[in-house]
Amino acid sequence: MNDVVIKAARTDGGYCCACDLLPGWVVAYDGDIEGFKEYVQESVDFWLEGRRKDGDAYPEVFDGEYRLVYDFDVATLLDYYRGIFSFAALQAITGINQKQLSHYASGISKPRHQQVEKIKSGLRRLAKDIEMVTV
Repeated sequence: MNDVVIKAARTDGGYCCACDLLPGWVVAYDGDIEGFKEYVQESVDFWLEGRRKDGDAYPEVFDGEYRLVYDFDVATLLDYYRGIFSFAALQAITGINQKQLSHYASGISKPRHQQVEKIKSGLRRLAKDIEMVTV
């Protein structure tokens, strides 16, 4: 299965995205993340349907199995997880002070590369820990 990277970011009322494989294609959505993901898939399907119907070229990756992978900026990622974890919990997960995480989530400041890596690795460690649990 091939991954199709969707570059996404938060807006005032929802989310927006673009994809390097789909020139000129952009999506803006006013709502929650789950609705956004559904809307993006519908939009990709609609774009491909039009290309195929008109005989226009499109990337080969869409002829096989693919999945949409969302590449969120740090502010969007932290804002999303803020609804799931407190900043105290995110501090324990990432090792970054909660006040600084709050600044990143609100867009007041942008994290350096090292901080981005700490956030990503902390969340990935958490995901691996959760995967190992059976109930």
